Amino acid sequence: MPRWKALPEELDPQVREFAGQLRRLVDRSRLSISAVADRTGYSKTSWERYLNGRLLAPKGAIVALAEVTGTNTGHLTTMWELAERAWSRSEMRHDMTMEASRISQARAALGEFGPAQAVAPAGRPGGLPAAPAEPSGRDFGGRDPGGGEQPQRPSPYMPTRSGPGLPVPPTAPLGADPSPDHQGGGKRKVIMFFAGLVGALLVIAAAMLLTDFGGDSTDGRPAAKPPPAAPTTSSPQLPEGVKCSGKACTGQDPEAMGCGGEFAKTVSSATVGKTFVEVRYSKTCQAAWARITQAAPGDALQISVAGKGAQKELVNADNDAYTPMTAVAVPAEAKACATLKTGVTGCTGQQ
Repeated sequence: MPRWKALPEELDPQVREFAGQLRRLVDRSRLSISAVADRTGYSKTSWERYLNGRLLAPKGAIVALAEVTGTNTGHLTTMWELAERAWSRSEMRHDMTMEASRISQARAALGEFGPAQAVAPAGRPGGLPAAPAEPSGRDFGGRDPGGGEQPQRPSPYMPTRSGPGLPVPPTAPLGADPSPDHQGGGKRKVIMFFAGLVGALLVIAAAMLLTDFGGDSTDGRPAAKPPPAAPTTSSPQLPEGVKCSGKACTGQDPEAMGCGGEFAKTVSSATVGKTFVEVRYSKTCQAAWARITQAAPGDALQISVAGKGAQKELVNADNDAYTPMTAVAVPAEAKACATLKTGVTGCTGQQ
């Protein structure tokens, strides 16, 4: 029987009850955590976290556990839904606490700075200086109070008159060149722009004609083709967590090498006495191993392939065991045999 660690004290009561129910199901099935991981497709490390309350199991893992242990799936998923809501509430409270802590730290940091410095008043829009005041004693027509005509000084802020009674000529924008040459500058710029555009198009067309889109070189000879890539001889890329394939897996632990779980399936099985014997095969690892459940300490198990040596294992304190792997390309060639302590012997047949 597995010895469970105490559940964390901070667990929500609903989550604590659900974790306890999962432990009871595993105890009642008499399966080790390794066997649960192998049969459900979820890793041993994940199940240790689920059963010790460090992580809430996903719904898929719960459904798989119900099928392995013969439990009503609907009842177990109902308990999971209640635990999932409680877990979400706990995470929300934790997030709010962390957010409040960050806000307090930000306020304390901002309090270390003094009051903001006063901003200097801005001048005229666009950074222009204020317009100079009109000289006293003169109106905008250039006359003094006595009515006499005075020489008028042009102002950058007001339009000038060309003479008494004459219309005011249009004023050029501030900073613009009022000379006659400037008036025709816009046309010249447009002409120069189009001339440059046509020149650029001609250069591009000439380059395309010379290169012929990369088909031939400029001297008439065919352009050299890049050398073909050298064939790769490296081994095929293995999924994350898988550490061996083929002959490298012979004699290795399937769980430690990542070949079990979702990468393995049962290809043949047999009932020997009260035990259940299987051949487990991983296409990813190109290897097979034997597994026995509902066994007793002292029962022996082995996996063999025609023309190759056998891998053996003895059942110890647990009620299940599995052998090391042996490389095999065709899973039907692998055979698992069990020799019970009572003297009963049996092997799996081809599927």
